[in-house]
Amino acid sequence: MANYIENLNKTIFMPQKFDFTAIDLFAGCGGLSLGFEAAGIKTIGYEKVLDCCNTYKKNLHSDCNNLTITTETDFPKAQIVIGGPPCQPFSRRGKQTGKEDERNGFPAFISAIRRINPKIWMCENVKGLPEQNEEYYASILAELQSLGYVVEPHVVQLVQYGIPQNRERLVIVGHHGGFQFPEPNGIKITAGEALGELATQIPEDAIFLTPEQDIYISKYEKASKCKNPRDLHLDKPARTLTCRNLAGATSDMHRIKLPDGRRRRITVREAARLQAFPDWFEFSGSLESQFTQIGNAVPPLFAYQMAIAISQYLKENA
Repeated sequence: MANYIENLNKTIFMPQKFDFTAIDLFAGCGGLSLGFEAAGIKTIGYEKVLDCCNTYKKNLHSDCNNLTITTETDFPKAQIVIGGPPCQPFSRRGKQTGKEDERNGFPAFISAIRRINPKIWMCENVKGLPEQNEEYYASILAELQSLGYVVEPHVVQLVQYGIPQNRERLVIVGHHGGFQFPEPNGIKITAGEALGELATQIPEDAIFLTPEQDIYISKYEKASKCKNPRDLHLDKPARTLTCRNLAGATSDMHRIKLPDGRRRRITVREAARLQAFPDWFEFSGSLESQFTQIGNAVPPLFAYQMAIAISQYLKENA
């Protein structure tokens, strides 16, 4: 239990010296940037949601530009570009309107790569992008390759990198040859190890499920032939955290079942631990906004491992 928490808080901290600079597009609350800064890479964020920018500026060493990125946006020079273009157009739960959706961030991301011309870039997105939008996905890769990069996509199981949840994401890296993805460490962390003593406590602001919600969930699980209750199982990694199952009181919300039978929604701090944020990281905004920021974030502990690999690549190709 303590090993995960102590290692997380020891690993994700702010160094005094930065070797490189990264532009973080669609930065959210700064999960990706946090991992990069912990690895000695200064970041400059760009994010349109004010609460996210406030969280970013509260916790990171750099500023977050509160604006909507377009194909016309100018950026400072940097060796690295990172980011997670909005994934709603390609989500399994969404309408999958893809490139026609105004929330599609890929045109702006590709334009930024063209303008900045970084030595290496990294993009994180939903696993379902190549599966559900094969033609458009292929066109994205082709356009990025046309800019002179070796483009490598990987579907990553984050549980293999010490993240305590069964989260799969698509990670695409563009480089000029020789980049190596970090090797999985194979150490699986359970939800119980991540939450520690928090899992058995009742916080002052605990939100308990109502009897009506319990009945609704019971009907949902029966209708969906759910073999295991959707409660948090402390002896296993958690289910994937999303905006929907954190911020909304839905049938598949993340919740903890207490010894007395009552169930409560997980707290912001518990959600943050499952997303591999250190305990010192503070979120801004309403409760719903904080949950949304966490659900959208890249786990900083995984971002740190990617950043170490990118830093090594740049040093070897200086």
